[in-house]
Amino acid sequence: MWEIVKSFRFEAAHSLAGTTLGADAEQVHGHSFRAEVALRGTPDPVTGMVRDFGALDGELAAIRRTLDHRMLNRIAGLETPTLETLARYIFDRLRPVGKNLARVTVYRDSCGEACSYFGEAP
Repeated sequence: MWEIVKSFRFEAAHSLAGTTLGADAEQVHGHSFRAEVALRGTPDPVTGMVRDFGALDGELAAIRRTLDHRMLNRIAGLETPTLETLARYIFDRLRPVGKNLARVTVYRDSCGEACSYFGEAP
C-alpha cells in the first residue's frame, strides 16, 4: 500500500461564534491555510502511479478557487468554518473524483493547529 500526498495553500477570512476566544474570534479575521490531500492505493501497473499528480492538481485548483481570498462563512456548507468543517468540505468535494481518497488535513500553521478528516466510519 502506498500513500501519495498533495497540498495547496489558500488565504481566507472567517468569523466564529461560541469559542473560548470570545469576541476576538467573532470578529472577521483571516488566516493562511494549507490543505493536504492523501490518497492510498497500489500503483497502476502501466503508469506506475497511485494517481497522476497532474490530474489531482486540476481537481485541487477548482477547490482552491472556491476558498482562496473568500469569506468562508458565505460559502454554502461552510457557514461555521472551523478546521473540522473545512477538512470535511474539501473531502466531500474530492470524493466523486478522488479515487482512493484516504484523508484531508487542513492546517492553520500560524496557530499551530490542524484537523484531519478520514470520511465516515463504516
